[in-house]
Amino acid sequence: MAFGRIERSASARPLSDINVTPLVDVMLVLVVIFILAAPLLAGSLRLELPRAQGTAPAAPGPSLLIEVDRTGGLQLDGQAIAEDALAPRLAAVAAERPGTEIALRADAAVPYGRVVELMGFAHAAGLTRIAFVAEPASARPAR
Repeated sequence: MAFGRIERSASARPLSDINVTPLVDVMLVLVVIFILAAPLLAGSLRLELPRAQGTAPAAPGPSLLIEVDRTGGLQLDGQAIAEDALAPRLAAVAAERPGTEIALRADAAVPYGRVVELMGFAHAAGLTRIAFVAEPASARPAR
């Protein structure tokens, strides 16, 4: 039995390099998972949107009401306005009061594209705070 020092040869030095093979394997598995999952995330779903049970309190600060009736007619703060006059009027309001919130009230029969078009007018004018006005679900007749 020897209790002395164990001598090592000069060729038995410890490795100081990182083994990247397991890391590459994990990354390749993740890439395959993402390639397979990406088409599933891009699919569209048919949704039945919920009805509002209550209304949110009015936001403090200046606001501007835009109303769209069933025929597509526009009103700005209760006064009729032509579509071609709406964008310059919104730009003027944005220049005077940049923090103004738009309250958009549209009839249920108005197409979604029309609502998005009005939102685009407001956004192009620099008004990015837009609220949607809705009736409470209990006030509407049951379908």
